[in-house]
Amino acid sequence: MPDDGSPPATAAGRPVDETAVAESTVGELEAQLLGGARRYSAHDLARRAHIDVDIVRGFWTTVGLPHADPDDTVYTERDAEAVDRAVALVREHGLDIRTVLTVTRALGHTADRLALWQVEALVEDMETRYELDDTTARLLTLDRLADLAPLLEAQLVHAYRRQLAAIAGRYAAEFGAQRSPGVDASALPLARAVGFADMVSFTRRTAGLGSTDLSQFVQRFEAAARDVVTGAGGRVVKTIGDAVLFVADTPATGARVALGLAEALGGALDVDREQAVGGLAEGARGVTPVRVGFVWGRVLSRFGDVFGPDVNLAARLTDIAEPSTVLTDPETAQVLGGDPRFVLDERPALDLQGIGTVTPYRLTAAPV
Repeated sequence: MPDDGSPPATAAGRPVDETAVAESTVGELEAQLLGGARRYSAHDLARRAHIDVDIVRGFWTTVGLPHADPDDTVYTERDAEAVDRAVALVREHGLDIRTVLTVTRALGHTADRLALWQVEALVEDMETRYELDDTTARLLTLDRLADLAPLLEAQLVHAYRRQLAAIAGRYAAEFGAQRSPGVDASALPLARAVGFADMVSFTRRTAGLGSTDLSQFVQRFEAAARDVVTGAGGRVVKTIGDAVLFVADTPATGARVALGLAEALGGALDVDREQAVGGLAEGARGVTPVRVGFVWGRVLSRFGDVFGPDVNLAARLTDIAEPSTVLTDPETAQVLGGDPRFVLDERPALDLQGIGTVTPYRLTAAPV
């Protein structure tokens, strides 16, 4: 692949034959990623693992892959090993089959999004660096995947282990408090700060943007939001269109995250400047005001998401917040009231849909 910005070409200097690229690489890529030829059927995997074929088919459904006829030879040696490992979780480690399927579903859902996200990023890189059309960029990305896949896989495993270690550390620190006298056993299990940052006027801002500019706009917003959240000690749960859902382990950390988002992503709304010729390229896109709502409460964590009335309350507070401001509820305001780093101003009570009447408090940082 040339590094001088010129489009890739064959050794003889001719442009790459896109069809030939696709046909020549798919077989090699499958062999590398899937562990050899497809030589097993679902019946074969079932016999090998001594399980019913319906369990094999259920396993692949939870991975997120389409159904195949149980007699079709569509599975490789690595596929067989994956089924064997799932069975071992039940037979050797005592996990319930429903738990194994839940864990597998989490892997399938996450891997599907991760693979698509990374491949699209590689395609965009090809398009930009070599000034290629979308189709050519995708085919050349396909040509490079065999070389890049081992590096991406190693990074995935490393990131997974780091995240698993971080969760273990948080759980270890939290278990004592959960078992302390006075803790309501019927309450949702996790005490968390939870909040949303919602981009202001997203539809108006993105009206008329082409696919490349829209992609860059969304990526910049998400990357900036993640940097702020993690830098302040919180964690991004997910992005939802033009909003980010975050959690933190203490009220003060949640407050710092919320204020950081309002400050870092705030600023004057100047859509005309952003949409002017060269506006995006010059970085005007970085002015992305958000409204933020956050509360300290209890949540249920499932499927990589968080649930509970306090999550809904944070969302409703976000809806009524002004651009570049943070709103919280009376209970959170009381918790933060003794912290000299924060200032809380009571606002008029409002009726929030699905919640009832709430007196919001505006959160700001105390003067230095």
